[in-house]
Amino acid sequence: MIATAADRKSVVLSRLRAVPVRRLRARFDSAATTDDNRRHWANADSLSPDAAASPEVRRTLRMRCRYEVANNSYAKGIVLTLANDTVGTGPRLQMLTGDDAANRQVEREFDRWARAVSLAEKLRTMRMARVQDGEAFAILANNPVLEHPVKLDLRLVEADQVTSPFRGLLDDNEVDGVVLDEFGNPAAYRVMAEHPGALSRRLREEYFSIPASHMIHAFRLDRPGQHRGVPEITPALPLFAQLRRFTLAVISAAEAAADFAGILYTDAPANGEADSVEPMDSIELERNMLLTMPGGWKMSQVEPMQPATTYAEFKKEILNEIVRCICMPYNIAAGNSSGYNYASGRLDHQTYFKCIRVEQAFMAERVLDRILAAWLWEYALAVGAVDYVPAQGLERILPDHQWFWDGFEHVDPAKEATAAEKLLKAGLLTEAEYQAKRGVDWEDHQAQRQREAEGRKRRGLPQPWDSAKGTAVTAPEAEAAPVADGEEE
Repeated sequence: MIATAADRKSVVLSRLRAVPVRRLRARFDSAATTDDNRRHWANADSLSPDAAASPEVRRTLRMRCRYEVANNSYAKGIVLTLANDTVGTGPRLQMLTGDDAANRQVEREFDRWARAVSLAEKLRTMRMARVQDGEAFAILANNPVLEHPVKLDLRLVEADQVTSPFRGLLDDNEVDGVVLDEFGNPAAYRVMAEHPGALSRRLREEYFSIPASHMIHAFRLDRPGQHRGVPEITPALPLFAQLRRFTLAVISAAEAAADFAGILYTDAPANGEADSVEPMDSIELERNMLLTMPGGWKMSQVEPMQPATTYAEFKKEILNEIVRCICMPYNIAAGNSSGYNYASGRLDHQTYFKCIRVEQAFMAERVLDRILAAWLWEYALAVGAVDYVPAQGLERILPDHQWFWDGFEHVDPAKEATAAEKLLKAGLLTEAEYQAKRGVDWEDHQAQRQREAEGRKRRGLPQPWDSAKGTAVTAPEAEAAPVADGEEE
């Protein structure tokens, strides 16, 4: 019998020591640091999104990306192609409220305003800024000289101007120009009055505080909690440098080989029977002439070994790797589909166009809806369209609407038309869906077809979509139809 508590405790501990302990051992090879991978993972860190993308890091990346885009024709073409494919000729608005007449009026006025402010051009610039700067800023400002009743305008601002003054760098609620509220939402933006790289710098830097409701900030959110964007071509920057270096090295080698027409060499030993020749001396050669060499010397022509046979393959592979970070296929980046068959080209285009549609949806939500909400307020003040004013205090609640973008041309239009016809007959595709893929408002399409049909009927011309091809309306019908003002008989 164990008398004391200490004795009972010692007995329990002795029994526990007798129980064999089984330890679970698990290992990830990627988490192991060895002599082989130590240098490769040397720059890996556990910094937060804002700390990893610090102002100094983003400034360096912006400068290098801009330099590469400005001096590398591939980089410039990739950025322009991505902006043109995403924005195209510009988005088109379709209102979906119950009042068709008011819908058409708002659509026409918004289109006029978009042309007045060059909206499509500014959207393309914003898309290019996101690629090479990492983010795009646009201030919803008033422009009194705008040739439209709505004086709203978009003032684009480079990412360098949105930054915190020195006192703001120590504020926990401010991330390099982005002032956050207590819930972590952007409340205001600090914008410098002049670009930090302007030639005419002021002695004292001035900042403006722009409310978040008047600022559009578009960037790709790569990590949770990220508040500033990083250039989208950042992973490709070293590859761009390698591409240019390899091209210059090939050209230099080819020029060096072409500079030397031939060399003199001898098989005789040093201080042998060969005549004395001054080392590194040059001899001018004449065309179509028979020449004699010094005794014991022979002439050999230098064979140019550049460009190497792997030059084209190297450029293709590295360019394919460069554009992968922006989801662009090689044939679009290079502007060359000579090595593609129809199926391969079509498959690559489908993947690319899917990414473009995702980007267009992002731009419609983050940029265009913000612009439309502010524009409807201004439009209501200008013409009194109260029904189209968003709910007070809820600027994000807009009337039903949708945005149309330029459609993508099919590689084989005949096959596309046949497939669409079958889907329409089977009821698996509506005309609105089909026209939306083409970037056309189905109501505008039907109205245009009606106008063309009426015009053809008045002139006695056959309808191209009639089953009886080549038949025209009768003369009495053509005479009975009235001719609109301004139209020829």
